[in-house]
Amino acid sequence: MGIELKEVLTKKDLWAWVRFPNKLYKDNEFFVPFLENDEFETFSQNKNPAYAYCETRLFLAYKDGEVAGRIAGLINNAYNQKWNKNAIRFTRFDFIDDYEVSKALFDAVVNWGKQKNYTEIMGPIGFHDIDHEGMLVEGFDKLNMSITFYNHPYYLTHMEKLGLQKDIDWIEYKITVPETVDPRFERIANSLIKKENYKVVTYTDRKVLYKDAFEAFELIDEAYSKLYGTVPLTQDIIRSTIDAYIPLVNLDYICAIKDNQNKIVSFGIMVPSIAKALKKSNGKMFPFGIVRMLRALQGKNDTLEMFLVAVNPELQARGLPALLINELLKKSIKNNVKYCETGPMLETNTKIHSLWRHFDKEQHKRRRCFIKQI
Repeated sequence: MGIELKEVLTKKDLWAWVRFPNKLYKDNEFFVPFLENDEFETFSQNKNPAYAYCETRLFLAYKDGEVAGRIAGLINNAYNQKWNKNAIRFTRFDFIDDYEVSKALFDAVVNWGKQKNYTEIMGPIGFHDIDHEGMLVEGFDKLNMSITFYNHPYYLTHMEKLGLQKDIDWIEYKITVPETVDPRFERIANSLIKKENYKVVTYTDRKVLYKDAFEAFELIDEAYSKLYGTVPLTQDIIRSTIDAYIPLVNLDYICAIKDNQNKIVSFGIMVPSIAKALKKSNGKMFPFGIVRMLRALQGKNDTLEMFLVAVNPELQARGLPALLINELLKKSIKNNVKYCETGPMLETNTKIHSLWRHFDKEQHKRRRCFIKQI
């Protein structure tokens, strides 16, 4: 029996599409599933505000009557307009080690792109910079983060056979949290507070954080605007992200720096790792998934995941990153955190890499966005 390709058009099909990776990686100790409900809503047009500027088509591949692969084709009109590109994206590309399967799925997206007169395909990359991006190319023997894709090493062979080439890489560091604060950071931080009248803001009230979060995301949007593949974050996307995360985040690991006019000029979010909790619950919220997540987020946890660090672009060379990192580091040391995972950072973003030059670190993962003319 050959490969049967099916477009995802019903809720039943979408659930099968969302759950396929959990089946594919059920015996893999390093795979961490995404929350199934989050993924379902991400690809539901009435739930995801990014559909205001995006189109998708989702496909499942069947072999011998069983799901053998999946892919999403994604047209991001905001990206093409901002960067003057003519590209279609792919994301959530998972498959068994069978080239017939991967080729059938990839060809389905390519053909859709050709019908729409697009001239190149890129991926894996999602709706916007808060969405997941990059295929793992190094670090297959490391536990994945809760915010990144995991994939088998054989995916790379398939990408090569499909004619895809590297466009750009992201790298990730595992940083060992020191036992004490670096005196250099302390000196820079104290000098900035004294000379520039900056104010370090930490949060104990979620209502206060909620109010500041909208301004913080405007800063994040500005700070990331020149990075690869980014699109402007709409107010609806910002609001939905804030509404989803504010009730859950651990306030200990959120920090803002404000200037003498009370304007946010730097903002950072680190989150206690929920990777093990997600893995134990297989991406399900109920009956015990939400309890495990909350325990990981609010209880003792020796590993943090760095979600976002943003600094006003005009002030990045004036020591503000050191002031922000110094404050987050103090909280990490106080709470006996041992490790911090940076998450994906563009290999070309030398400014963000320079933040970690004084730390004991391991570059333990690398992920890639591919591109091909069609």
